[in-house]
Parts: sequence; C-alpha cells; structure tokens
Amino acid sequence: MDINKYINELGEQAYAASREVASVSTEIKNTALNAIAKEIIKNKDDLIKINDQDLQTAKKSGLETALLDRLELTTARIDAMADGLKQVADLEDLIGKTTEYVEQASGIKVGRMRVPLGGIGIIYESRPNVTADA
Repeated sequence: MDINKYINELGEQAYAASREVASVSTEIKNTALNAIAKEIIKNKDDLIKINDQDLQTAKKSGLETALLDRLELTTARIDAMADGLKQVADLEDLIGKTTEYVEQASGIKVGRMRVPLGGIGIIYESRPNVTADA
C-alpha cells in the first residue's frame, strides 16, 4: 500500500464529508454527538478489552511506560470521552453567526461570519481518546 496515496485519499474523503456536515442543522449535529457518546458508553467493555490487546502488543514491542499510560483506556477515560462529546453538544452552535460589523467609508457594512474550517487530520501516537477530544 502506498501510504501517501492512502493519506491523500482519506484527506479528500474528509474534505468532501466536511462540506456536507457544514450544512446540517444544529439538531442533527447534536443528535450525532450524543449518539456517539451513547455508543462509546454502550461499548465500554469491548473498548477496554480491545485496548488491553493493544497494551499487551505495545508492551511486547518495548513502548515506553509514559506512552503505555497514554494508550490505556480506563473506565474513567472512556466516561470522559463520552462526557466531552455531550458537553460539545450542549454548547451554543456559533456556525453562521455574524459579529463585528464595521461600516466602510463607502457605507457598506462588513461583518465576520463563523464558518466551519473543514476536516482535521490526527496522528495517533498513543492516545486513543484523541478522536473524541478533537
């Protein structure tokens, strides 16, 4: 597999998805965030079991203790992931809001509108909770 080609394809897919997500309603975004949080909690035991396999593999490969700690998913860390998603859903949706209107010499009023930036890329070193944090 050509990793550069793969990463570029993922980036293109993320960009296309970000354009679609940018236009959905606050209700749909919040429903999705809350549904993801619910699924994380529902699958907590499976996440811990699979994470334990990752930890064993990492230990065998000689991963440093500090990185092993970051890699470990505990009940508290999983709960924090879900809580973080719920907190984001509870925030005011600022997308589409305009602020800081300034009247130009020509009489035209110019303001700033909050818009989505698009997708983000995440490099996973050893923190499986980073997706929910992002």
